[in-house]
Amino acid sequence: MLKLDVVQTVAFAGLALFAGYALCRAIPVLRRYNLPEPVVGGLLVALLAWWAHARGTQLFEFDTTLQSPLMIAFFATVGINASFRLLKASGGPVVMFLLLATFFAVVQNLVGITVAWLFDLHPMFGVLAGSATLTGGPATGLAFAPDFEAAGLRGAEAIAVMAAMAGIVCGGVIGGPAITVLMRRYRITGSHTADPVPTPVADDVEGRVAHTETDAAREFNALKAIVVLLLVVWAGGWVMKGFAAIGLTMPATIGGMLVGALIRNLDDATDWLRLPVHTLDLIGNICLALFLAMALMNLKLWELAGMGLPLLVNLALQVGLVVLFTIPVFKLMGRDYDAAVMGGGFIGFMLGTTANAMAVMRALALRYGRHRAPSWWRRWWARSSSISTMR
Repeated sequence: MLKLDVVQTVAFAGLALFAGYALCRAIPVLRRYNLPEPVVGGLLVALLAWWAHARGTQLFEFDTTLQSPLMIAFFATVGINASFRLLKASGGPVVMFLLLATFFAVVQNLVGITVAWLFDLHPMFGVLAGSATLTGGPATGLAFAPDFEAAGLRGAEAIAVMAAMAGIVCGGVIGGPAITVLMRRYRITGSHTADPVPTPVADDVEGRVAHTETDAAREFNALKAIVVLLLVVWAGGWVMKGFAAIGLTMPATIGGMLVGALIRNLDDATDWLRLPVHTLDLIGNICLALFLAMALMNLKLWELAGMGLPLLVNLALQVGLVVLFTIPVFKLMGRDYDAAVMGGGFIGFMLGTTANAMAVMRALALRYGRHRAPSWWRRWWARSSSISTMR
């Protein structure tokens, strides 16, 4: 057995990540259906561990101490990207996506409760195996597991872990292929057919070139981005302690997101820090890739395969419904390429985590081109802005 410490585990996750890149390049079907590389690499290691477990041995023992910090760091960069100016520019699609996700979260709970009723289980089973873990992810499921246990659902923590991990696997594996099929069905093409030409760094929300970096500026901005991110994660930890002190149960990622959003919008208003958003995005993507690879390679797939029949039935129904619901999401968001990419994010978000959604959307964007707000929202916003100007 190979026993890895915390640094070795992150390094191994990096190797798994590059194995995912190699497999996606070598196997046409993986590339054709846009499976995210971190998911492919992490599942490869998990499948190897399952193969060894079936033969009575254990290949690896990982120290996942840094898995949670990587996740929190990624969500902190999501918070830093939460600019009110950016939200104003793309508020329509955000509101529509929020309404669709909220509606489908209710559907997930109703499906879960129905499955619980069919198997004569506690109704809370359906909620925990529904939106609490599929939309909420493992952090949310584990955060609320004690409350479900107190309400009478036995084994709530184990149910939360198994349902959330199964959802992460499905969200990562199904999102890309489902949207690829949808794009072919509706004959949707991307914004380009080749890799984009590198451009100077663009940090402002309108997409204009903010500056062209020299080597010294690039080094300074990288240092600034790392220090700011560390401070945001640190302050986010204090925010979470404050929530706990007043009795609020929140996922561990919320504190960093809130602090990141606060700092970003203060910087937008004052231009004091001049946050290197491009560099922070890059660091966030790296944290996301390593987190997903680490989370998936540490899965005990034999436990997921052996989970109870109610969980399997619930998962099958939830996956089928979210894939079908992607069609109205696609149509309501504009029936274009951008709407299709957001549909991929919807699958990843509703089955796994925001990290799954970002990984699926990133895989699609790298294959077909960068996405923007759906065209009909852009037309509506331009029309509204022109009317406001006339007034």
